[in-house]
Amino acid sequence: MKLKNPKCLKKTKKLQEDLAMVIERLKDDNPNLWNPALQALKSEIRQSTTSMTSVPKPLKFLKPYFDSLKEIYEKIEDVMTKKLCADIISVLAMTNAEGRESLKYRLLGTPGGLVDWGHEYVRHISGEIVGEWDEIPEAPESEEQKKVLIELTKQIAPYQMKLNAEAEACDLLMEIERLDMLEQYVDESVYQRVCLYLTSCVPYVPAPENTNLLLCALKLYRKFGQAPHAMRLAMQLNDKKLIEDIFNSCSDWSMKKQLAFMMGRQNTVVQLNDDEDDRNEDLVEIMSNTQLNANFLSLARELDIMEPKTPEDIYKSHLENSRPSYASAQVDSARQNLASSFVNGFVNAGFGKDKLLLCEDGSKAIYKNKEHGMFSTTASLGLLLLWDLDGGLTQIDRFMYSSDENLKAGALLACGIVSCGVKNDCDPAWALLSDYVLNDKPTVRIGSIFGLGLAYSGTDRLDITSHLCTVLSDPKSSNEVIGVTALSLGMIAVGTCNTDVTQALLLTLMEMKETREASLKEPFAKFLPLGLGLCFLGKQEEAEATIAALEGLPEPFHSMASTLIDVCAYAGTGNVLKIQQLQHICSEHYEPEEKNKENKKEKKEKEEAKDDKADMSMQQAVATLGLGLIAMGEDIGSDMAYRSFGLLLRYSELAIRRVVPLALGLLYVSNPKLNAIDTLSKFSHDADPEVAYNAILAMGLLGAGTNHARLATMLRQLAQYHAKDANHLFMVRIAQGLVHMGKGTLTLSPYHSDRQLMRPVAVAGLLGLLVACIDVKQTILGKSHYLFYSVAAAIQPRMLVTFDEELKALPVSVRVGTAVDVVGQAGKPKTITGFQTHTTPVLLSHGERAELATDEYLPLTPVLEGFVILRKNPYFEK
Repeated sequence: MKLKNPKCLKKTKKLQEDLAMVIERLKDDNPNLWNPALQALKSEIRQSTTSMTSVPKPLKFLKPYFDSLKEIYEKIEDVMTKKLCADIISVLAMTNAEGRESLKYRLLGTPGGLVDWGHEYVRHISGEIVGEWDEIPEAPESEEQKKVLIELTKQIAPYQMKLNAEAEACDLLMEIERLDMLEQYVDESVYQRVCLYLTSCVPYVPAPENTNLLLCALKLYRKFGQAPHAMRLAMQLNDKKLIEDIFNSCSDWSMKKQLAFMMGRQNTVVQLNDDEDDRNEDLVEIMSNTQLNANFLSLARELDIMEPKTPEDIYKSHLENSRPSYASAQVDSARQNLASSFVNGFVNAGFGKDKLLLCEDGSKAIYKNKEHGMFSTTASLGLLLLWDLDGGLTQIDRFMYSSDENLKAGALLACGIVSCGVKNDCDPAWALLSDYVLNDKPTVRIGSIFGLGLAYSGTDRLDITSHLCTVLSDPKSSNEVIGVTALSLGMIAVGTCNTDVTQALLLTLMEMKETREASLKEPFAKFLPLGLGLCFLGKQEEAEATIAALEGLPEPFHSMASTLIDVCAYAGTGNVLKIQQLQHICSEHYEPEEKNKENKKEKKEKEEAKDDKADMSMQQAVATLGLGLIAMGEDIGSDMAYRSFGLLLRYSELAIRRVVPLALGLLYVSNPKLNAIDTLSKFSHDADPEVAYNAILAMGLLGAGTNHARLATMLRQLAQYHAKDANHLFMVRIAQGLVHMGKGTLTLSPYHSDRQLMRPVAVAGLLGLLVACIDVKQTILGKSHYLFYSVAAAIQPRMLVTFDEELKALPVSVRVGTAVDVVGQAGKPKTITGFQTHTTPVLLSHGERAELATDEYLPLTPVLEGFVILRKNPYFEK
């Protein structure tokens, strides 16, 4: 091949000859020639390695002489010359050597000056340091070896920080387990990029390294005075002491209010310093979400959606093609009235008015239902009056003293739903509900116990948990009451590892095993391990002792219970090893017994095989749900889980196929992804009714609070398709209510703050419903449809509201667009794309991000979501 430019050819040839001459000098026996020759090599190589786009010519031409240089190194006696030779061999080893000769000769060379050889050399040495570190044995004598590698790292890390290669510096320090060194190399210009990279690595590293990354980022944020960022990470770590420390150490009162808003969203309350009592009242009010209802209604007025909707506005029956026949119009009207009550509650949730129950003849709608239907219909008042403690409880009060136990139970549950996520010093829910916990009537018991669970979810109140624990030991408690009590205890103590609750639930399980083992096979028995799992939600290894304590339980129940607690402990972590374990459980198949055996034996073995299959199927169902629960926190994991579910739907046992739609609903809750919608739409017509029921409900969960037009159309078509089947139609109506929840202003997603934080209370609420749906015929489609209200714990407005420092509404222009991942990108890349400009308050959909359109105000939190306080920018000029 001819070179186009003869000058280039001449230069290259001259360089090749010069380098050959230098090597000849080094081979000479005269030691006086060696140092100048090595200096010439050094300058030639350094000139070519400052910026590398391809292998530099000197390195290419010196390749044949690599072994000769190593021999020359051995014969040099002068210390300084020997070190210089080692430096050059180390650089040449980048392109020549296998193994770690580059690092070996670097350690034999000059102690400093590593970074003078260029970025590519530094990167190569970093890789070799990591490889060497991994091979060093854990022994006292290897400490010296580690010290030498750490000294090299001390030269590399600051150099990479200067060159905007923060990600490489972080990787190196993570690999050698010395993140504690990072703080000294980070300054104000790079800390945000470093912290963003560290937090984005968290889903991909195992414990305890994930916690170390969060703590390191948190330390950096606190060092540079970024309290909102630090608070977010403390909440991600679920460390109450750290949350209190960050909150109480903040001296800026406006910032404290912003932190209080963030904690209110996460359902976290901390102990305040008693220095400023008057101001503290404001902070407690914000943390307690007291103004949530008022702020939500101001958003509704701004969007002009205060007018109540009827269930018929959602069903749009007039669009249906079919001619209504008199007979079909009368099919199971009580069941359809109950569905309408749920739809009415979901659609008008939080608005405090409707056209069905909160009107003059509201009682008529309640009496259109059967006994257990009246329970759920009355409880729907709680959804209508959601978060309105002052006005809501008085409207429910008229049903509290009814002689009908179902009305009374419904009113008690409604009191709990109204108080969901809102705290009050007077404790109205506790005052109203505590007296009915040991009531003689099971329905009233259930209403009060479930109401307390929802009202105090996430509070870990000792007085309430100890009061509910008495129900577990009461001989009058039915299995349903015990199941609901376990769920309520789990919701109250969610993610706290509360020992009193775990011991009480374990004792109840052991007692059931001793006295009434058959009851462990009932649907409500699953709520006992669920209650235990919720106590350890997100706590990972801390659940192992409790799982070990279940060993004494009979096998069918034991495998299901231990799997359920395990998946709760790793909820939202994306832990790959756990997902592989669950996939292994789901992949088990059962072979039919051989036919050529004696008749009696054959029958007996067939029965045993059936039992085993039923037992394992329950564990497989829980494992399938666990796949969605563990993978939901992270996008790549979610996509991989979606593909796994596709395989499970095609090839797995029926018990797994029934739960896959629920797992998809959990994976994409309030996030209507088209591929998931299409999959669920297909299975909503499945031959097995339970697969269809769960697929229809999951469609509702996917579109919860989004008003998704395509989903709404699909559900209307399904209502026509299943018009003659009361149970299918009931599920379709519930799904329609969920899609239009809060007229499109609410969400069930447990993730917030740019999907960084998971609300344990929301996950607990969703799991309460989904575990009930594993036995959908006996629970939701039986008499326990009140379990739908467990999602009330997950309901949150999906809005952005801006205030000034006095907490008065402050409308400003914001850009809302699709969030862009900017981790590791150079410069200051745009964080949103395809944006539109709106004036606050605005609604934010899943995967959207907001930023201020002008610099007139500065937000006190970098993530514009929920309630944001703005401060006037002193440097802004119009």
